Amino acid sequence: MSEFFEKTFYGNTVAEWSVALLIIAGTFIAAKVIYWLSGNILKRITKKTKSKLDDLIIDKIEEPVILGLVLGGIWYAVSYLNVSEGFSNFVNKAFYVAFTFDVSWLVVRLTDSLLVEYLSPLVKKTKGNLDDQLMPIVRKSLKAVIWSVAIVVGLNNAGYDVGALLAGLGLGGLAFAMAAKDSVANIFGGLTVFIDKPFKIGDRIIIDGYDGTVYDMGLRSTKLKTLAGRTVTIPNKNFTEKYIENISSEPSRKVTVTLGLTYDTTPENIQKGIEILKEINKESKYTEGNCITYFSSFGDFSLNINFTYYIKPKPDYWFLAPNEINLQILSKFNEAGLEFAFPTQTILTQEIK
Repeated sequence: MSEFFEKTFYGNTVAEWSVALLIIAGTFIAAKVIYWLSGNILKRITKKTKSKLDDLIIDKIEEPVILGLVLGGIWYAVSYLNVSEGFSNFVNKAFYVAFTFDVSWLVVRLTDSLLVEYLSPLVKKTKGNLDDQLMPIVRKSLKAVIWSVAIVVGLNNAGYDVGALLAGLGLGGLAFAMAAKDSVANIFGGLTVFIDKPFKIGDRIIIDGYDGTVYDMGLRSTKLKTLAGRTVTIPNKNFTEKYIENISSEPSRKVTVTLGLTYDTTPENIQKGIEILKEINKESKYTEGNCITYFSSFGDFSLNINFTYYIKPKPDYWFLAPNEINLQILSKFNEAGLEFAFPTQTILTQEIK
């Protein structure tokens, strides 16, 4: 049996290969045990405390710590073997990069969770809308900064000359600038939106033929949820080049209706119809202010009453109000015996003798 373990394969004995595999297997088992202890014991303990901070920290560092343990076990197992210097250097560099990204992943998860848990509630309590719009940008920018630092640190730990790489980018600066001009334009477009504030998250806007509600704003693009429920991504540079119609900023929606009554309607009934319209506007929960209603004109086949009312600035009301107002008009005019006119013609014929 000892002779079998002393056999050599690829520069290592069977015993050395076995030890390396046992190290890796032991690492995975240890990671599984730690994960179980964290989920079944440690989290139960933190739930009993009054603060949510310990629950948040345990939940967000759990996976990165387990991944770091696994990476460390694999690296140690490979280091135990007799391998070529080139392969050993490659493994070390790969481990440095992977470990740096793992730490960055932990920092991103923890930082973002702290922002959502503690900063977002404070932002929502403020009266202004600017901080609400900036919050998603801050989160995304912070993630970008952390990952950028991770890339630089990871490459530097792996033995690459980051300064030389950045200097090399300068040689192709013009080409890079041409390729990135749209991104720069989108970033400036995003800054323009935050400064000018033509709309905010939750507003319904129309731009470039798209009608929808803004639900996400970034430095590069803004996302709309259309009335059909589809998501449309608009590059921010479009907001500096296109006309934007902010429907939500409308103080109230003006609706004008022309009602035509038959020509045999008496002046008293015309006045009665006007009073009915005023009453409908007054009693409706969807309208605000005084309506404008008057006997407007003698039409070709009807006596016309103009009725203008204003809908309260709530999106649902813009659909519900006309339905309710029109039903009330039809019902109350019928009760009052007021007849609506429809196109008619009187044809006079002359008898030929």
